[in-house]
Amino acid sequence: MKKLIYAIAISAIVFTGCSKDEVEPTVVKPVVGEITGDITANRTLAYGNYTLKGMVKIQAGVTLTIEKGSTITTDKTTGENGLVVLKGGTLIANGTADEPIVFTAVQKLAGSWAGIIMYGDAPIVGTASVTTSNSEDGLTLPYGGANATHSSGSLKYVRVEYAGLVITSNQKEHNGFSFYAVGSGTTLENLVSYKGNDDGFEFYGGTVSGKNLISYGNADDSFDWQDGWRGQDNTNWFAYQTGVANYGVEVETKSVNNAFFPKVTNITLKRAAGTTTEAQSEIQLDAFQFKANGNGDFSNVVIDGFASQTTPTAFNGGAVQV
Repeated sequence: MKKLIYAIAISAIVFTGCSKDEVEPTVVKPVVGEITGDITANRTLAYGNYTLKGMVKIQAGVTLTIEKGSTITTDKTTGENGLVVLKGGTLIANGTADEPIVFTAVQKLAGSWAGIIMYGDAPIVGTASVTTSNSEDGLTLPYGGANATHSSGSLKYVRVEYAGLVITSNQKEHNGFSFYAVGSGTTLENLVSYKGNDDGFEFYGGTVSGKNLISYGNADDSFDWQDGWRGQDNTNWFAYQTGVANYGVEVETKSVNNAFFPKVTNITLKRAAGTTTEAQSEIQLDAFQFKANGNGDFSNVVIDGFASQTTPTAFNGGAVQV
């Protein structure tokens, strides 16, 4: 028995010693790099810290992939900066809950850069029932088509901070995330738009849907859509307005028939006490504002801190299903 106990003790020591000799996990150091100019060939940005300079455009037929945990920083003193996915281009930026992909600015001030802008080939409804249009963001780029399942890529666990740049030449503002005619083949999940100078998220037509979207502290509308956006699989939208902000959700088409009724389930719109609107002469105190035949299908809605509308004429042909 003593020999057996001794043998077991020796075995325990041996196994314990082996565990100490195990190879430690390799620590991956972030690379340091720069993103500038047009992206004309497929490119993967390894986990790292990057500086984004200029209006970087991902060309048609090209894919830019950004690895999880990466941080992309802009500097307003270098000029107008933003990440643009042109019609036919693809952006794959899939972070995780523990390792999100963060776009930020050196200045940490609203309006420091242009945010993420996607242009797609999905249907839109514009003035006089047009099916294509040029963007209103100052870049005047084409969007819209007939491919409802078009894909501009995948965004998961991405945070955009301090966007809302005003283009100097024409005073056009950018949002945190702008989706122009983006199709349902695109994945938008677990996204945060943080303290921008314009809307948190804006959809210009298209069929894409977003899940788990957070708009925090953006100066205009938290969520906005127009041009007959028709996303049908949206869920878990949260907005928190503080400081200066306008509508929780602004809904618009182009004063033409819009029978699409985009659907959003589980939407929370909260406005902090003392929050003021951008233009004090305008009534922009509402959680929802509908105009030009804008409509939607909403369920499980929580609204807190917004004033009531005192000018009913603001609802110009709008419709809502709750």
